[in-house]
Amino acid sequence: MREVPGVAWQAWGVIVGIGVDLVDIARMDEALRRTPALASRLFTEGERGRTPASLAACFAAKEAVAKALGGPVGLRWADVEVVHDQAGRPELAVRGTVADAAGRLGVRCWHLSLTHDAGISVAFVVAEA
Repeated sequence: MREVPGVAWQAWGVIVGIGVDLVDIARMDEALRRTPALASRLFTEGERGRTPASLAACFAAKEAVAKALGGPVGLRWADVEVVHDQAGRPELAVRGTVADAAGRLGVRCWHLSLTHDAGISVAFVVAEA
């Protein structure tokens, strides 16, 4: 981070929105087993082979992204994908409807945190300009 002379502290990013969501892992797994076509509507090809807990976390992340963007109509679930960097940290890859909505709000950076415990997956998202 660069320093500005005479300024003790400076925020370089502005939070555009935050979103949080939780998903019951067993309920998500049951829904996917009951309706196999649901997986292709909710998840990208890269996400589909994951464990039930990971799929629940991916869906929670997608919901949290929608909330961070203010819930615009017309977002496609597959236009946001949970990917991982070389160290295994989760990141968001956005495209299509989600990238368009984020662009209108000036979002340049996403922050994502995921966790699973007691049968629940939780995602927390920060959209930053």
